Amino acid sequence: MSVHQRRHGRRGDRGSALVEITWVGILLLMPLLWIVVSVFEVQSGAFGTSGAARAAARAYALAPNDLVGEQRAVAAARQVLADQGVESRPVVRVTCTPYPSDCHSGTSVITVRVATEVALPLFPDFFGGGAPSFALDASHTVPIGQFREITGAG
Repeated sequence: MSVHQRRHGRRGDRGSALVEITWVGILLLMPLLWIVVSVFEVQSGAFGTSGAARAAARAYALAPNDLVGEQRAVAAARQVLADQGVESRPVVRVTCTPYPSDCHSGTSVITVRVATEVALPLFPDFFGGGAPSFALDASHTVPIGQFREITGAG
């Protein structure tokens, strides 16, 4: 084997390391990019859910009675989530103490819990169970006297 053949015989492998590193980089970069985008989506959903719980509690406390309060709380939660780009329908639960049957009486303390979910982006439905999602919930507690004047006291 001549020197010329030795020098040019290895030339077929030249540059293949660059191609291999590029493909490995792409294969490792795609999952990392998906994780970063998913974290940002979940964080945005968590921020929206927290704001929805706060707005729903305020709307409930400002309502004249419990029935109207529930309607306003659900509407407020939906509006805040829509403003944040969260497309799921929230589940709004209201509890109050010490008067569970009438939250708008006396010195009740209202707790509103909003539960929702955020779909994970760019993740196909592999197993037929729907798009994968991340469940979120938040609660906010408001004393009824914080937003309205208690009548008949005294």
